[in-house]
Amino acid sequence: MIKKFKWILSILAVFILIVPLISCNKQEETYTLRVGEVTHSIFYAPQYVALSEGFFEEEGLDVKVQTTWGGDKTMTALLSDGVDIALVGAETSIYVYAQGASDPVVNFAQLTQTDGTFLVSREKIESFSWDQLKDTTFLGQRKGGMPQMVGEYVLKQHDINPQKDLNLIQNVDFANIANAFASGTGDYVQLFEPTASIFEKEGRGYIVASFGEESGSVPYTTYMSKQSFIKENKEAIEKFTRAIYKAQQWVDTHSAEEVAKSIQPQFEDTSLDIIETVVERYKAQQSYAKTPLLPEEAWKNLQDIMDEAGELPAEVNYSELVNTSFAEKVISE
Repeated sequence: MIKKFKWILSILAVFILIVPLISCNKQEETYTLRVGEVTHSIFYAPQYVALSEGFFEEEGLDVKVQTTWGGDKTMTALLSDGVDIALVGAETSIYVYAQGASDPVVNFAQLTQTDGTFLVSREKIESFSWDQLKDTTFLGQRKGGMPQMVGEYVLKQHDINPQKDLNLIQNVDFANIANAFASGTGDYVQLFEPTASIFEKEGRGYIVASFGEESGSVPYTTYMSKQSFIKENKEAIEKFTRAIYKAQQWVDTHSAEEVAKSIQPQFEDTSLDIIETVVERYKAQQSYAKTPLLPEEAWKNLQDIMDEAGELPAEVNYSELVNTSFAEKVISE
């Protein structure tokens, strides 16, 4: 009887030792996710906060971000499995869907909710009005992308016909637009940050208006993935969305100075004061979404803007290309 009791104790002791090891291994399971961002910008501050503040790590994620420079290149990387998740304008998912994709690209988390570009003038203007753009050369963004469509939408709201009232240039690659303006092309240019503020600090251009303030709420940049990838990696997508939500809340509740210090390692060539200025500007116009939930009204506004620009191939139902289940779950926790 005593031998049997000792044998049972031995088994229990081994079990007690093994269980923590199993739990530990389960906790240490890490998902690797490759994210392709359409450009590298302070406009995406919550993503960099998620990296710097360890929110991805807390969720057991190893997130590798690469800049894919432009919507077309970003979608090519996603569709060819070069990346798992794309951070890009929501309009790209509509383009893919319209081409009859058997594995559509689905938006599952929103990062920014306004346009992130600014109108930069070559000359300093004390009192700017939109009609001053008439009969000038405007260096715009790539045709068919959200910056260009929002840009034209805003111009039309101010009774400016982009094709008739100004000399519109749209044949410059996304990555080269700033260099083209710096080299003397255009009287006005549509730029992202921090480039716009850097140009202003260096006296090479002057911010005169915000396209984000003018255009209203729109799913400007969202996280999306192929439908098949989402189905096969639900836990990883949920963890990713939760980390982004934590970062969004962190950005919302911390000062521009604190956000700037957190993301500065991502922008080593940009001074801290410029980063802080840009963050403050985006926070003031509520460009950073406070939750990853993409609202249906914003989806409608997106398609209205695309339609106005003549770039909407077909109207797509909200439920067709937007999956809100992950965002709703992490928000409700």
